[in-house]
Amino acid sequence: MTEAVKKPRPEYRNIGIGQILTAYRLPLAGRVSILHRVSGALLFLFLPFLLYLFDQSLTSEISFEFFKAFLANIVVKLITLVLAWAFLFHFCAGIRHLVMDTNHNAVSKESGKRTSVVVLVVSSILTLAFALKLFGAF
Repeated sequence: MTEAVKKPRPEYRNIGIGQILTAYRLPLAGRVSILHRVSGALLFLFLPFLLYLFDQSLTSEISFEFFKAFLANIVVKLITLVLAWAFLFHFCAGIRHLVMDTNHNAVSKESGKRTSVVVLVVSSILTLAFALKLFGAF
Protein backbone atom coordinates (compact mmCIF):
# COMPACT_ATOMS: atom_id res chain seq x y z
CA MET A 1 0.00 0.00 0.00
CA THR A 2 1.42 3.33 -1.00
CA GLU A 3 1.25 6.32 1.20
CA ALA A 4 -0.86 9.15 -0.03
CA VAL A 5 1.13 12.14 -1.14
CA LYS A 6 0.44 14.91 1.29
CA LYS A 7 0.27 18.40 -0.05
CA PRO A 8 1.74 21.04 2.20
CA ARG A 9 -1.00 23.03 3.79
CA PRO A 10 -1.02 26.75 2.94
CA GLU A 11 0.19 28.99 5.69
CA TYR A 12 -1.89 32.04 6.49
CA ARG A 13 -0.33 34.79 8.56
CA ASN A 14 -1.55 38.12 9.77
CA ILE A 15 -0.14 40.98 7.79
CA GLY A 16 1.47 44.01 9.36
CA ILE A 17 1.11 47.69 8.68
CA GLY A 18 4.28 47.63 6.58
CA GLN A 19 2.79 45.15 4.17
CA ILE A 20 -0.44 47.09 4.00
CA LEU A 21 1.37 50.31 3.12
CA THR A 22 3.89 48.82 0.67
CA ALA A 23 2.51 45.63 -0.86
CA TYR A 24 -1.17 46.51 -1.23
CA ARG A 25 -2.46 49.30 -3.40
CA LEU A 26 -5.41 50.60 -1.48
CA PRO A 27 -7.96 52.72 -3.31
CA LEU A 28 -8.20 56.34 -2.29
CA ALA A 29 -11.32 55.63 -0.25
CA GLY A 30 -9.36 53.04 1.74
CA ARG A 31 -6.58 55.49 2.45
CA VAL A 32 -9.10 58.12 3.56
CA SER A 33 -10.68 55.53 5.83
CA ILE A 34 -7.33 54.73 7.45
CA LEU A 35 -6.54 58.45 7.84
CA HIS A 36 -9.97 58.93 9.41
CA ARG A 37 -9.08 56.34 12.04
CA VAL A 38 -5.62 57.84 12.60
CA SER A 39 -7.04 61.33 13.03
CA GLY A 40 -9.65 60.03 15.46
CA ALA A 41 -6.96 58.27 17.49
CA LEU A 42 -4.86 61.46 17.60
CA LEU A 43 -7.82 63.47 18.83
CA PHE A 44 -8.66 60.86 21.44
CA LEU A 45 -5.09 60.65 22.74
CA PHE A 46 -4.55 64.41 22.91
CA LEU A 47 -7.98 65.31 24.30
CA PRO A 48 -6.83 65.47 27.97
CA PHE A 49 -3.92 67.71 26.98
CA LEU A 50 -6.18 70.02 24.97
CA LEU A 51 -8.75 70.22 27.76
CA TYR A 52 -6.01 71.04 30.27
CA LEU A 53 -4.67 73.84 28.07
CA PHE A 54 -8.18 75.18 27.54
CA ASP A 55 -8.83 75.11 31.28
CA GLN A 56 -5.56 76.90 31.99
CA SER A 57 -6.24 79.56 29.40
CA LEU A 58 -9.58 80.41 31.05
CA THR A 59 -8.42 80.42 34.68
CA SER A 60 -7.01 83.96 34.82
CA GLU A 61 -5.35 86.66 32.77
CA ILE A 62 -1.92 85.51 33.95
CA SER A 63 -2.57 81.94 32.86
CA PHE A 64 -3.83 83.21 29.49
CA GLU A 65 -0.61 85.16 29.00
CA PHE A 66 1.35 82.03 29.90
CA PHE A 67 -0.74 80.11 27.37
CA LYS A 68 0.03 82.67 24.65
CA ALA A 69 3.75 82.46 25.45
CA PHE A 70 3.56 78.66 25.39
CA LEU A 71 1.84 78.73 22.00
CA ALA A 72 4.54 81.02 20.59
CA ASN A 73 6.99 78.08 20.60
CA ILE A 74 7.47 76.66 17.09
CA VAL A 75 7.26 73.03 18.27
CA VAL A 76 3.97 73.71 20.03
CA LYS A 77 2.68 75.43 16.90
CA LEU A 78 3.55 72.38 14.81
CA ILE A 79 1.82 70.06 17.28
CA THR A 80 -1.19 72.38 17.21
CA LEU A 81 -1.16 72.29 13.42
CA VAL A 82 -1.14 68.47 13.41
CA LEU A 83 -4.03 68.41 15.86
CA ALA A 84 -5.91 70.97 13.75
CA TRP A 85 -5.38 68.77 10.69
CA ALA A 86 -6.66 65.78 12.67
CA PHE A 87 -9.79 67.66 13.71
CA LEU A 88 -10.52 69.12 10.28
CA PHE A 89 -9.86 65.87 8.43
CA HIS A 90 -11.90 63.85 10.93
CA PHE A 91 -14.75 66.35 10.65
CA CYS A 92 -14.77 66.28 6.83
CA ALA A 93 -14.53 62.48 6.68
CA GLY A 94 -17.32 62.24 9.25
CA ILE A 95 -19.55 64.41 7.06
CA ARG A 96 -18.68 62.08 4.16
CA HIS A 97 -19.78 59.07 6.20
CA LEU A 98 -23.03 60.78 7.21
CA VAL A 99 -23.81 61.52 3.56
CA MET A 100 -23.09 57.90 2.64
CA ASP A 101 -25.35 56.70 5.46
CA THR A 102 -28.27 58.86 4.37
CA ASN A 103 -27.89 58.51 0.59
CA HIS A 104 -27.36 54.96 -0.61
CA ASN A 105 -26.64 56.20 -4.13
CA ALA A 106 -23.42 57.64 -2.70
CA VAL A 107 -22.16 54.15 -1.86
CA SER A 108 -20.40 53.13 -5.04
CA LYS A 109 -16.84 52.88 -6.20
CA GLU A 110 -17.02 56.06 -8.29
CA SER A 111 -18.70 58.20 -5.66
CA GLY A 112 -16.38 56.79 -3.00
CA LYS A 113 -13.37 57.99 -4.97
CA ARG A 114 -15.02 61.35 -5.70
CA THR A 115 -15.96 62.01 -2.07
CA SER A 116 -12.49 60.91 -0.93
CA VAL A 117 -10.95 63.54 -3.17
CA VAL A 118 -13.37 66.13 -1.81
CA VAL A 119 -12.46 65.23 1.78
CA LEU A 120 -8.73 65.48 1.05
CA VAL A 121 -9.02 68.79 -0.81
CA VAL A 122 -11.39 70.50 1.65
CA SER A 123 -9.47 69.38 4.74
CA SER A 124 -6.16 70.43 3.14
CA ILE A 125 -7.49 73.89 2.27
CA LEU A 126 -8.90 74.36 5.78
CA THR A 127 -5.63 73.15 7.35
CA LEU A 128 -3.64 75.52 5.13
CA ALA A 129 -5.87 78.43 6.19
CA PHE A 130 -5.39 77.46 9.85
CA ALA A 131 -1.60 77.23 9.33
CA LEU A 132 -1.50 80.68 7.73
CA LYS A 133 -3.44 82.12 10.67
CA LEU A 134 -1.34 80.22 13.24
CA PHE A 135 1.96 81.41 11.81
CA GLY A 136 0.78 85.00 11.43
CA ALA A 137 0.24 85.40 7.69
CA PHE A 138 -3.03 87.27 8.38
